Amino acid sequence: MESKIYVAIPAYNASKTIGNVVSAALKHVSTVIVIDDGSTDNTAIVAFEAGAGIITLGKNKGKGNALKIFFQKAIQEKFDAVITLDADGQHDPEEIPLFLHEHKLFPESTIVGNRFREKEKIPDARYNAMRIAQFYISLSANQYLEDSQCGFRLYPVAIIKNIPLTTERYVTESEILMKVGDMGKTIRFVDIKTIYNNSKSYLTPVYDVSSIAAYVISYIHIKWFVEGLTPNNPYTYSTIGYIRDTLGEKKELEYVFSNSYRVYSASCKHIFLFGV
Repeated sequence: MESKIYVAIPAYNASKTIGNVVSAALKHVSTVIVIDDGSTDNTAIVAFEAGAGIITLGKNKGKGNALKIFFQKAIQEKFDAVITLDADGQHDPEEIPLFLHEHKLFPESTIVGNRFREKEKIPDARYNAMRIAQFYISLSANQYLEDSQCGFRLYPVAIIKNIPLTTERYVTESEILMKVGDMGKTIRFVDIKTIYNNSKSYLTPVYDVSSIAAYVISYIHIKWFVEGLTPNNPYTYSTIGYIRDTLGEKKELEYVFSNSYRVYSASCKHIFLFGV
């Protein structure tokens, strides 16, 4: 029996590109859903006219919030998997069959696009940041991740429905990979095109990058603590009562905890760059 899969596209002020992305995706799946994340242009209208189902948010709440809505929809409507891709054209919908084929072979695996096949196309600053993130997120996930920051992914609903997500914005994609791997589940990769089309990025270099770093570092520290209490067990993540999730669910504690790690990660960066 064929899997029931839909394509999920979070979009913010993407009216220039969203129509083509939706039309191309519909060649490969029967359902495409776009979340208009508080856009001030006609993103929702263009996406609807191209054939997408639309969820409109009155206020921009970021990618993490959009992913949670997509996953909840997939659970409620009994989809088997969700494919996520960006609205700005940096992911080629014509490569969706690569994910569908890999999912058919490995239905329990989370599948991620790997852009490093064409690494020469990646701007140097992004390449270095991606490699650093790749190293630390791989540590947390107990497996080598070829590209930990690519948002072109296929998520099996059977796995994602059991993972509490406590982060926001761009941190959530890293949170998912760390937890999936730390549960003992496999993350697989398919080579995709590396596309940089001068579209505007809404990732903020200070806030979002520091938030990702703070979460990853704090997760690793807690993981190592739990590993110390349970020797010979690298798979430390539990979906019930895990320390890092408990902190994330209590916003006041999360604020204090994350900010302390932001200061820590910023200090490490300063020492690394300037030697003081």
